[in-house]
Amino acid sequence: MERCFPFQTSVTVYKAYTRVESDANTIARALTAQTAETDAIRFLVGTQSLKFDNQITNEPKRLSSENRVLTCAAVWRMPPEWESGSHESPDDSSNNPQTLELLCHLDNTAHGSVACVLWEPLGDGKRVISLAENHVLLWDLQESSTKATISSTATLEGKGQLKFTAGKWSPHHNSTQLVTANDTAIRGWDLRSMSQIYCIENAHGQLVRDLDFNPNKQYYLASCGDDCKVKFWDVRHINEPVKCLEEHSHWVWSVRYNHSHDQLLLTGSSDSRVILSNMVSISSEPFGHLVDDDDLSDNEENQQEDKGKEPLQDSIIATYEEHEDSVYAVEWSAADPWLFASLSYDGRLVINRVPRALKYRILL
Repeated sequence: MERCFPFQTSVTVYKAYTRVESDANTIARALTAQTAETDAIRFLVGTQSLKFDNQITNEPKRLSSENRVLTCAAVWRMPPEWESGSHESPDDSSNNPQTLELLCHLDNTAHGSVACVLWEPLGDGKRVISLAENHVLLWDLQESSTKATISSTATLEGKGQLKFTAGKWSPHHNSTQLVTANDTAIRGWDLRSMSQIYCIENAHGQLVRDLDFNPNKQYYLASCGDDCKVKFWDVRHINEPVKCLEEHSHWVWSVRYNHSHDQLLLTGSSDSRVILSNMVSISSEPFGHLVDDDDLSDNEENQQEDKGKEPLQDSIIATYEEHEDSVYAVEWSAADPWLFASLSYDGRLVINRVPRALKYRILL
Protein backbone atom coordinates (compact mmCIF):
# COMPACT_ATOMS: atom_id res chain seq x y z
CA MET A 1 0.00 0.00 0.00
CA GLU A 2 3.02 2.27 0.15
CA ARG A 3 3.44 3.45 -3.41
CA CYS A 4 1.70 3.23 -6.72
CA PHE A 5 3.47 3.48 -10.05
CA PRO A 6 2.26 3.45 -13.65
CA PHE A 7 3.89 0.98 -15.99
CA GLN A 8 5.63 3.72 -17.98
CA THR A 9 9.00 2.01 -17.99
CA SER A 10 11.12 0.78 -20.88
CA VAL A 11 8.82 -1.38 -22.99
CA THR A 12 9.86 -4.20 -25.29
CA VAL A 13 7.23 -5.55 -27.67
CA TYR A 14 7.29 -9.21 -28.65
CA LYS A 15 5.01 -11.21 -30.92
CA ALA A 16 2.97 -12.70 -28.08
CA TYR A 17 3.29 -10.16 -25.31
CA THR A 18 4.57 -6.81 -24.08
CA ARG A 19 7.23 -6.85 -21.38
CA VAL A 20 7.87 -3.86 -19.14
CA GLU A 21 11.21 -3.68 -17.34
CA SER A 22 12.01 -1.85 -14.10
CA ASP A 23 15.22 -1.29 -12.16
CA ALA A 24 17.26 -4.38 -11.40
CA ASN A 25 16.63 -4.13 -7.67
CA THR A 26 12.88 -3.52 -7.88
CA ILE A 27 10.69 -5.55 -5.54
CA ALA A 28 7.12 -5.65 -6.86
CA ARG A 29 4.06 -7.37 -5.43
CA ALA A 30 0.96 -5.22 -6.10
CA LEU A 31 -0.91 -4.89 -9.41
CA THR A 32 -4.33 -3.56 -10.32
CA ALA A 33 -6.19 -2.31 -13.36
CA GLN A 34 -7.60 1.21 -13.27
CA THR A 35 -11.07 -0.20 -12.74
CA ALA A 36 -13.19 2.85 -13.56
CA GLU A 37 -11.28 3.49 -16.80
CA THR A 38 -13.12 1.64 -19.56
CA ASP A 39 -11.57 3.44 -22.57
CA ALA A 40 -7.82 3.41 -22.08
CA ILE A 41 -5.94 0.30 -20.93
CA ARG A 42 -4.11 1.17 -17.72
CA PHE A 43 -2.52 -0.78 -14.88
CA LEU A 44 -0.97 0.39 -11.62
CA VAL A 45 2.02 -1.36 -10.07
CA GLY A 46 3.08 -1.16 -6.42
CA THR A 47 6.79 -1.52 -5.74
CA GLN A 48 9.46 -0.58 -3.23
CA SER A 49 11.82 1.04 -5.72
CA LEU A 50 11.56 2.47 -9.22
CA LYS A 51 13.20 5.09 -11.40
CA PHE A 52 12.43 8.60 -10.19
CA ASP A 53 10.80 9.69 -13.44
CA ASN A 54 8.34 6.81 -13.20
CA GLN A 55 6.91 7.33 -9.75
CA ILE A 56 3.58 9.06 -9.29
CA THR A 57 4.01 9.34 -5.54
CA ASN A 58 6.87 8.78 -3.16
CA GLU A 59 5.16 9.39 0.16
CA PRO A 60 4.84 6.06 1.97
CA LYS A 61 2.64 5.94 5.03
CA ARG A 62 4.33 4.01 7.85
CA LEU A 63 3.54 4.38 11.50
CA SER A 64 5.67 3.10 14.36
CA SER A 65 3.98 1.91 17.52
CA GLU A 66 5.71 0.07 20.33
CA ASN A 67 8.77 -0.47 18.13
CA ARG A 68 6.60 -2.05 15.43
CA VAL A 69 6.37 -0.87 11.84
CA LEU A 70 2.78 -0.88 10.65
CA THR A 71 1.64 -1.11 7.05
CA CYS A 72 -1.08 1.46 6.51
CA ALA A 73 -3.47 2.69 3.84
CA ALA A 74 -4.59 5.99 2.35
CA VAL A 75 -7.03 7.31 -0.24
CA TRP A 76 -5.52 9.22 -3.16
CA ARG A 77 -6.93 11.12 -6.12
CA MET A 78 -5.59 10.09 -9.53
CA PRO A 79 -3.82 12.68 -11.72
CA PRO A 80 -6.18 14.81 -13.86
CA GLU A 81 -4.48 13.42 -16.97
CA TRP A 82 -5.92 10.04 -16.02
CA GLU A 83 -9.54 11.15 -16.18
CA SER A 84 -11.78 8.78 -18.10
CA GLY A 85 -11.66 9.46 -21.83
CA SER A 86 -8.06 10.60 -21.90
CA HIS A 87 -5.98 8.17 -23.94
CA GLU A 88 -2.64 9.85 -23.33
CA SER A 89 -0.34 8.29 -20.78
CA PRO A 90 0.76 10.66 -18.00
CA ASP A 91 4.30 10.90 -19.38
CA ASP A 92 3.32 11.60 -23.01
CA SER A 93 3.19 15.37 -22.52
CA SER A 94 5.84 15.84 -19.84
CA ASN A 95 8.86 14.14 -18.34
CA ASN A 96 7.88 15.30 -14.86
CA PRO A 97 6.70 12.61 -12.45
CA GLN A 98 2.96 12.58 -11.77
CA THR A 99 1.73 13.39 -8.28
CA LEU A 100 -1.25 11.89 -6.52
CA GLU A 101 -3.40 14.05 -4.29
CA LEU A 102 -3.62 12.64 -0.78
CA LEU A 103 -7.25 12.78 0.35
CA CYS A 104 -7.13 10.99 3.69
CA HIS A 105 -5.47 8.25 5.69
CA LEU A 106 -7.29 5.15 6.90
CA ASP A 107 -6.00 5.42 10.45
CA ASN A 108 -5.72 1.82 11.62
CA THR A 109 -3.09 2.33 14.32
CA ALA A 110 -5.38 0.81 16.95
CA HIS A 111 -5.97 -2.31 14.88
CA GLY A 112 -2.55 -3.24 13.49
CA SER A 113 -1.05 -3.62 10.03
CA VAL A 114 -3.27 -3.57 6.95
CA ALA A 115 -3.29 -6.73 4.82
CA CYS A 116 -5.50 -5.33 2.05
CA VAL A 117 -7.98 -2.59 1.16
CA LEU A 118 -11.16 -3.24 -0.84
CA TRP A 119 -13.34 -0.74 -2.67
CA GLU A 120 -17.08 -1.33 -2.72
CA PRO A 121 -17.68 -3.01 -6.11
CA LEU A 122 -21.01 -1.23 -6.64
CA GLY A 123 -22.39 2.13 -5.58
CA ASP A 124 -20.80 5.57 -5.44
CA GLY A 125 -17.37 4.52 -4.18
CA LYS A 126 -17.91 5.97 -0.73
CA ARG A 127 -17.32 2.75 1.19
CA VAL A 128 -14.00 0.96 1.73
CA ILE A 129 -13.03 -2.12 3.70
CA SER A 130 -9.62 -2.66 5.24
CA LEU A 131 -8.42 -5.92 6.75
CA ALA A 132 -5.97 -5.21 9.59
CA GLU A 133 -4.54 -8.13 11.57
CA ASN A 134 -7.75 -9.91 12.69
CA HIS A 135 -10.10 -6.93 12.20
CA VAL A 136 -12.58 -6.09 9.45
CA LEU A 137 -13.01 -2.32 9.25
CA LEU A 138 -15.78 -0.77 7.16
CA TRP A 139 -15.02 2.87 6.31
CA ASP A 140 -17.30 5.66 5.10
CA LEU A 141 -15.62 8.30 2.95
CA GLN A 142 -17.09 11.73 3.53
CA GLU A 143 -16.61 15.32 2.37
CA SER A 144 -15.36 14.48 -1.13
CA SER A 145 -13.39 11.54 0.29
CA THR A 146 -11.19 13.86 2.38
CA LYS A 147 -12.27 12.17 5.60
CA ALA A 148 -12.71 8.50 6.48
CA THR A 149 -14.63 7.25 9.50
CA ILE A 150 -15.15 3.69 10.68
CA SER A 151 -18.84 2.82 10.47
CA SER A 152 -18.64 -0.77 11.70
CA THR A 153 -16.12 -3.45 12.64
CA ALA A 154 -15.82 -7.19 13.13
CA THR A 155 -13.14 -9.22 14.84
CA LEU A 156 -11.88 -12.69 13.97
CA GLU A 157 -11.73 -14.62 17.20
CA GLY A 158 -10.09 -17.93 18.02
CA LYS A 159 -6.91 -19.54 19.29
CA GLY A 160 -3.50 -18.19 18.37
CA GLN A 161 -2.57 -14.97 16.58
CA LEU A 162 -5.16 -14.84 13.81
CA LYS A 163 -4.41 -12.64 10.82
CA PHE A 164 -6.22 -12.05 7.57
CA THR A 165 -4.18 -12.80 4.46
CA ALA A 166 -6.70 -11.88 1.73
CA GLY A 167 -10.22 -10.66 1.15
CA LYS A 168 -12.74 -9.92 -1.58
CA TRP A 169 -15.89 -7.82 -1.55
CA SER A 170 -18.66 -9.69 -3.35
CA PRO A 171 -20.14 -7.92 -6.40
CA HIS A 172 -23.40 -9.77 -5.72
CA HIS A 173 -26.10 -9.47 -3.02
CA ASN A 174 -26.10 -5.66 -3.24
CA SER A 175 -22.52 -5.55 -1.94
CA THR A 176 -23.55 -6.88 1.47
CA GLN A 177 -21.11 -9.81 1.59
CA LEU A 178 -17.37 -10.19 2.08
CA VAL A 179 -15.08 -13.20 1.96
CA THR A 180 -11.79 -13.39 3.84
CA ALA A 181 -8.90 -15.82 4.21
CA ASN A 182 -6.83 -16.52 7.29
CA ASP A 183 -4.36 -19.35 7.52
CA THR A 184 -6.07 -22.30 5.76
CA ALA A 185 -9.67 -21.11 6.31
CA ILE A 186 -12.12 -19.13 4.16
CA ARG A 187 -14.91 -17.17 5.85
CA GLY A 188 -17.97 -15.35 4.55
CA TRP A 189 -19.30 -12.23 6.27
CA ASP A 190 -22.61 -10.35 6.20
CA LEU A 191 -21.64 -6.67 6.24
CA ARG A 192 -25.07 -5.60 7.50
CA SER A 193 -24.59 -7.42 10.80
CA MET A 194 -20.78 -7.82 10.56
CA SER A 195 -21.21 -11.49 11.40
CA GLN A 196 -19.92 -14.70 9.83
CA ILE A 197 -22.30 -16.56 7.53
CA TYR A 198 -20.10 -19.51 6.57
CA CYS A 199 -16.65 -20.91 7.25
CA ILE A 200 -14.66 -23.36 5.14
CA GLU A 201 -12.17 -24.85 7.58
CA ASN A 202 -9.03 -26.31 5.98
CA ALA A 203 -10.05 -25.00 2.58
CA HIS A 204 -6.41 -25.50 1.55
CA GLY A 205 -3.66 -27.68 2.96
CA GLN A 206 -1.53 -24.59 3.55
CA LEU A 207 -1.95 -20.80 3.66
CA VAL A 208 -4.72 -19.32 1.48
CA ARG A 209 -3.19 -16.54 -0.64
CA ASP A 210 -6.01 -15.10 -2.75
CA LEU A 211 -9.74 -15.19 -3.49
CA ASP A 212 -12.04 -14.06 -6.27
CA PHE A 213 -15.79 -14.20 -6.93
CA ASN A 214 -17.25 -15.45 -10.18
CA PRO A 215 -18.76 -12.25 -11.68
CA ASN A 216 -21.73 -14.10 -13.20
CA LYS A 217 -22.52 -16.80 -10.61
CA GLN A 218 -23.31 -15.29 -7.24
CA TYR A 219 -22.47 -18.33 -5.11
CA TYR A 220 -19.23 -19.33 -6.81
CA LEU A 221 -15.78 -18.48 -5.48
CA ALA A 222 -12.19 -19.34 -6.45
CA SER A 223 -9.29 -19.64 -4.01
CA CYS A 224 -5.58 -20.43 -4.22
CA GLY A 225 -2.79 -21.09 -1.79
CA ASP A 226 0.56 -22.49 -0.75
CA ASP A 227 -0.57 -26.07 -1.42
CA CYS A 228 -0.12 -25.27 -5.15
CA LYS A 229 -3.86 -25.69 -5.74
CA VAL A 230 -6.68 -23.57 -7.14
CA LYS A 231 -10.09 -24.52 -5.78
CA PHE A 232 -13.62 -23.58 -6.81
CA TRP A 233 -16.40 -23.38 -4.24
CA ASP A 234 -20.18 -23.15 -4.16
CA VAL A 235 -20.64 -21.37 -0.84
CA ARG A 236 -24.06 -23.00 -0.40
CA HIS A 237 -22.31 -26.39 -0.17
CA ILE A 238 -18.95 -25.95 1.54
CA ASN A 239 -18.12 -29.53 2.48
CA GLU A 240 -15.94 -29.96 -0.59
CA PRO A 241 -14.85 -27.87 -3.59
CA VAL A 242 -16.70 -28.05 -6.88
CA LYS A 243 -13.41 -28.35 -8.75
CA CYS A 244 -9.68 -28.36 -8.04
CA LEU A 245 -6.74 -27.48 -10.30
CA GLU A 246 -3.21 -28.66 -9.61
CA GLU A 247 -1.31 -27.23 -12.57
CA HIS A 248 1.21 -25.14 -10.63
CA SER A 249 4.33 -26.59 -8.98
CA HIS A 250 4.73 -23.97 -6.23
CA TRP A 251 2.66 -21.50 -4.20
CA VAL A 252 -0.22 -19.89 -6.09
CA TRP A 253 -0.35 -16.19 -5.21
CA SER A 254 -3.11 -14.82 -7.38
CA VAL A 255 -6.37 -15.95 -9.01
CA ARG A 256 -8.66 -13.81 -11.18
CA TYR A 257 -11.90 -14.41 -13.08
CA ASN A 258 -12.41 -12.60 -16.35
CA HIS A 259 -14.96 -9.83 -15.72
CA SER A 260 -17.05 -10.63 -18.80
CA HIS A 261 -16.40 -14.28 -19.64
CA ASP A 262 -16.29 -16.22 -16.39
CA GLN A 263 -14.93 -19.41 -17.99
CA LEU A 264 -11.58 -17.61 -18.36
CA LEU A 265 -9.41 -17.79 -15.26
CA LEU A 266 -5.88 -16.50 -14.59
CA THR A 267 -3.47 -17.78 -11.95
CA GLY A 268 0.05 -16.68 -11.03
CA SER A 269 2.56 -18.67 -8.99
CA SER A 270 6.02 -18.80 -7.45
CA ASP A 271 6.86 -21.31 -10.18
CA SER A 272 7.24 -18.18 -12.38
CA ARG A 273 4.33 -19.18 -14.58
CA VAL A 274 0.98 -17.65 -15.49
CA ILE A 275 -1.73 -20.12 -16.48
CA LEU A 276 -4.85 -19.21 -18.44
CA SER A 277 -7.58 -21.82 -17.91
CA ASN A 278 -10.93 -22.40 -19.59
CA MET A 279 -13.20 -23.50 -16.74
CA VAL A 280 -16.29 -23.73 -18.88
CA SER A 281 -17.97 -26.63 -17.03
CA ILE A 282 -18.51 -24.49 -13.92
CA SER A 283 -19.11 -21.22 -15.75
CA SER A 284 -22.39 -19.46 -16.50
CA GLU A 285 -22.32 -21.06 -19.98
CA PRO A 286 -21.51 -24.76 -19.36
CA PHE A 287 -23.42 -25.87 -22.46
CA GLY A 288 -22.36 -23.00 -24.69
CA HIS A 289 -25.24 -20.73 -23.68
CA LEU A 290 -26.17 -18.81 -20.55
CA VAL A 291 -27.51 -20.93 -17.68
CA ASP A 292 -28.82 -19.33 -14.48
CA ASP A 293 -28.55 -21.58 -11.43
CA ASP A 294 -31.73 -20.20 -9.89
CA ASP A 295 -33.81 -20.25 -13.07
CA LEU A 296 -32.70 -23.61 -14.47
CA SER A 297 -35.29 -25.62 -12.54
CA ASP A 298 -38.07 -23.31 -13.72
CA ASN A 299 -37.14 -23.60 -17.36
CA GLU A 300 -38.22 -27.16 -18.12
CA GLU A 301 -37.73 -26.82 -21.85
CA ASN A 302 -34.06 -25.84 -21.55
CA GLN A 303 -33.53 -28.39 -18.79
CA GLN A 304 -34.75 -31.23 -21.00
CA GLU A 305 -32.72 -29.92 -23.91
CA ASP A 306 -29.51 -29.82 -21.84
CA LYS A 307 -30.11 -33.16 -20.13
CA GLY A 308 -28.73 -35.09 -23.07
CA LYS A 309 -25.71 -32.82 -23.40
CA GLU A 310 -22.41 -33.07 -21.60
CA PRO A 311 -20.93 -29.83 -20.26
CA LEU A 312 -18.10 -28.47 -22.36
CA GLN A 313 -14.67 -29.71 -21.30
CA ASP A 314 -12.35 -27.65 -19.11
CA SER A 315 -8.83 -27.12 -20.41
CA ILE A 316 -5.58 -25.24 -19.94
CA ILE A 317 -5.56 -22.65 -22.71
CA ALA A 318 -1.98 -21.50 -22.34
CA THR A 319 0.96 -21.42 -19.96
CA TYR A 320 3.02 -18.23 -20.07
CA GLU A 321 6.67 -18.42 -19.03
CA GLU A 322 7.97 -14.92 -19.76
CA HIS A 323 8.74 -14.31 -16.08
CA GLU A 324 12.00 -15.33 -14.42
CA ASP A 325 10.85 -14.80 -10.83
CA SER A 326 7.77 -15.49 -8.67
CA VAL A 327 4.54 -14.13 -10.18
CA TYR A 328 2.72 -12.34 -7.37
CA ALA A 329 -0.22 -10.81 -9.21
CA VAL A 330 -2.39 -11.25 -12.29
CA GLU A 331 -5.12 -8.86 -13.42
CA TRP A 332 -7.55 -8.47 -16.31
CA SER A 333 -7.83 -5.12 -18.05
CA ALA A 334 -10.95 -3.12 -17.21
CA ALA A 335 -11.08 -1.72 -20.75
CA ASP A 336 -10.34 -4.83 -22.84
CA PRO A 337 -11.74 -8.19 -21.64
CA TRP A 338 -9.19 -10.09 -23.76
CA LEU A 339 -6.08 -8.44 -22.32
CA PHE A 340 -4.36 -9.23 -19.02
CA ALA A 341 -1.23 -8.35 -17.06
CA SER A 342 1.07 -10.27 -14.73
CA LEU A 343 3.69 -8.96 -12.31
CA SER A 344 6.70 -10.77 -10.87
CA TYR A 345 8.88 -10.10 -7.84
CA ASP A 346 11.71 -8.65 -9.96
CA GLY A 347 9.42 -5.86 -11.23
CA ARG A 348 8.69 -7.32 -14.66
CA LEU A 349 5.20 -6.54 -15.93
CA VAL A 350 4.00 -8.67 -18.83
CA ILE A 351 0.94 -7.86 -20.96
CA ASN A 352 -0.74 -10.70 -22.84
CA ARG A 353 -3.92 -11.37 -24.80
CA VAL A 354 -6.30 -14.30 -24.91
CA PRO A 355 -5.52 -16.34 -28.05
CA ARG A 356 -7.55 -15.03 -30.97
CA ALA A 357 -8.98 -18.44 -31.89
CA LEU A 358 -10.45 -18.89 -28.42
CA LYS A 359 -11.79 -15.32 -28.40
CA TYR A 360 -13.81 -15.89 -31.56
CA ARG A 361 -14.96 -19.32 -30.39
CA ILE A 362 -16.39 -17.70 -27.24
CA LEU A 363 -17.97 -14.83 -29.14
CA LEU A 364 -19.41 -16.94 -31.95
